[in-house]
Amino acid sequence: MANKPTSMSNVRQIIKLYHQQMGKKKIGERLGMSKNTVRLYIEQYRQLKTTWEELSKLTDFELNKLFHPPKDLLLNDRLQQLHDFFPVMEKQLRRRGMTVAWLYKEFKSQHPEAYGETSFYYHYNQWSKKVNPAMHIEHKVGDKMYVDYAGGTLPYVDTDTGEIKNAQVFVAILGWSQYAYVEAMPSQTVEDFIAACENAIRYFKGVPLAIVPDNLKSAVIKASKYEPVVNENFKAFAEHYGITVLPARSRKPQDKSLVENMVKLSYQQIYTNINEKEIVPLSELNKEIWKNLSVLNDGTLTGKECSRTDQWIMELSALQALPATGYEMRILKQVTVTKFAHVYLNEDQHHYSVPYELIGKKLKMQYSRSKVDLYDQYELVASHKRIRSRGNYSTDPTHMPPQHRYVTEWSPSFFIDQAKAIDPIVEHYIREVLAKKTYPEQAYKACMGIISYAKRVGNTRLIKACKRADEIGYYNYKIIDEILKNNLDKYDDDLAPAHMPVHENIRGGNYYQ
Repeated sequence: MANKPTSMSNVRQIIKLYHQQMGKKKIGERLGMSKNTVRLYIEQYRQLKTTWEELSKLTDFELNKLFHPPKDLLLNDRLQQLHDFFPVMEKQLRRRGMTVAWLYKEFKSQHPEAYGETSFYYHYNQWSKKVNPAMHIEHKVGDKMYVDYAGGTLPYVDTDTGEIKNAQVFVAILGWSQYAYVEAMPSQTVEDFIAACENAIRYFKGVPLAIVPDNLKSAVIKASKYEPVVNENFKAFAEHYGITVLPARSRKPQDKSLVENMVKLSYQQIYTNINEKEIVPLSELNKEIWKNLSVLNDGTLTGKECSRTDQWIMELSALQALPATGYEMRILKQVTVTKFAHVYLNEDQHHYSVPYELIGKKLKMQYSRSKVDLYDQYELVASHKRIRSRGNYSTDPTHMPPQHRYVTEWSPSFFIDQAKAIDPIVEHYIREVLAKKTYPEQAYKACMGIISYAKRVGNTRLIKACKRADEIGYYNYKIIDEILKNNLDKYDDDLAPAHMPVHENIRGGNYYQ
C-alpha cells in the first residue's frame, strides 16, 4: 500500500470506476494516484470477495477497517513468534531476580533468526501497554512513602537460641525521590512491621505526609475499596508521626508500582550479593543489606543524570521534622508469679524473674519489642530485655532467695578458686573430683561438702585428708569424710586404709548399725 493511507472517498472512487470497466492507468490519472496504488487497492478488493453494492453501504470507518486493518492483525512470522512468547515472558518476570534482558537471551537461543535486542524491547513495550495499560501517578515532593515486604526471605542465626530462622525483608521507598530503605526483620507481626516503618522514617531523616502500605494484616485489618479498617496499633504509630495511612487498593498494582519495582531491584542488587551459605546474626545480615542498599541508592537512575540519593537530598526539606521521641508499641497484660519467682510471656513462651517475695501475686506486665517491665500496682518491680527463646528463663540473681542465689553461682571455677585459697593440694583434689564426672554439675555437692570441712576441722586436717585420699586414688566426698571421722589423716605412715576401701557404691559396715 502507499506510504500515506488513501482517503476513503478515493477508495470508493477506485472500486466504482473499476466496476465501470475503467483501466487502472486511467483511474490513477483521474484520481491523481499512481497506477501501482490503484492496483493494490483493486487486488485487496478482490481478496475481500464482496460486491460494490455492499461496499457502498459501509461508512468510512467500516471501509477503513477493511482496507487498513490494525497492524497486529497483519503479524509476520517473526512478530508472531514474539507475541506468542510475551505471555510466557510476563509470567517468568514475576519470579525472583528475573529480568527482560535474561529472557531475551533465552528467546534468542530458541529463535536465532528473531529480532535483535532493540526491536525485542520495542515490541515488548508495545505489547505490554495494550495488555497491561498503566495509570501514570504523579508523585509530589515529600508526599508519600510506600511500604511492602519482599516475597523472598533470607536466613539468619537467632543469637538468643542458636536457631537458623528466615528473615522477612521489609522495603520502603519515597514516592518522589525513589530513595529506598530495606531491612531484614524477624517477622511480619504488627510489632516488627511498625518498628521497620519507624526505622525507614529515621533513615529518610524526615516524615512524609502519608504512608501507603499494601493490604498487610499488620497494617490493614479489613481491606475495602472505599473504607479499609486500619490496625489500631498502626494507627497509633501514624498519629505519633503525624502521617496519614492510605492503604493501596486491592488488585491495583499501579498504586504500589514503585515499591514493587524496588522489591525487584532488591532481588537483583541486594539478595544476589548476599552469601546465603554464610549464615550470620540478624544485625550482621542487615549491615550487609545496607551496604548494598547504599550502592543501589547512589547509582545513577535510568534516563537521568542523578541518583536516588541526589533526589532525596532535594526532597529532604519537604519532609516533616522527626518527633523528639520514637514510637514503640507496648502491650499490657496481667500475669501471675509462679513458685519459682518467674512470670510467663505466652507470646514468646519465655520466663522472666521477679523478686521472690512476690510469689503467688498478680502483676501487670507491659512489654514492647525490646523490653519487658513488671509492675506491682504502680511500682516497677522488674525490668528485662525481651528474649524470644522458647522454654528458657531470664533470671536476675537479686530476685532469688539468698540460698538459691548462692547455688546459682556454683561452677567448676567457683569451687577450684575456693580450694586454691586453702592449698594447692586441695585445689588438685577438687579438680580430680570434677574430672571424674561426665558433667561437672554432678560433682558440685561433693565439692561443696569437701570444702566445708575447712571450717569444720581446719585447713591443716583437710589438706592432709586430701593428700591421703589422692595417694590411694579415691576422689569423692565419702573418702574425705571417712578419713577425717576415723582420724586417718593423722597417720602419715599408713598409706593403705585399715578397713574396707571406701567407694561411692559400697555402703560399709556403719550403714547397718
